[in-house]
Amino acid sequence: MAKSLIKLSLSNLQFYSYHGVKAEEQTLGGRYQVDVDLWYNPMSAVISDDVAKAVNYEEIVFSINELVNGDSYNLIETLCYEISKEVLERFTLVEKVTVRLRKLSVPLKHIIDHVEVEHTMQRSHE
Repeated sequence: MAKSLIKLSLSNLQFYSYHGVKAEEQTLGGRYQVDVDLWYNPMSAVISDDVAKAVNYEEIVFSINELVNGDSYNLIETLCYEISKEVLERFTLVEKVTVRLRKLSVPLKHIIDHVEVEHTMQRSHE
């Protein structure tokens, strides 16, 4: 029998936090947005219509908030990786996660909407 996976997306979580290499980024902070796509097998939850057997996205948002507003990172790539890793470690139903992290306050001498990094991590079943 084929494995059934559902994709659950959390879009445009917004934060004000203190990440970056430049001193002003670490003292003044900036705006960040996070999107998360999660793939998991929902059949136990779907058949029973039981939220306790599903991925609790409120807990995922709380977990991401703790990371974004916790330690300061120089690289948004590192923060994005840490979010991906945390989701797979804490939420055992999740098989695969993709995180997109946008830095909206970019201290460059150019006009730029945002800088975005994307990271995908998949559970290994070896």
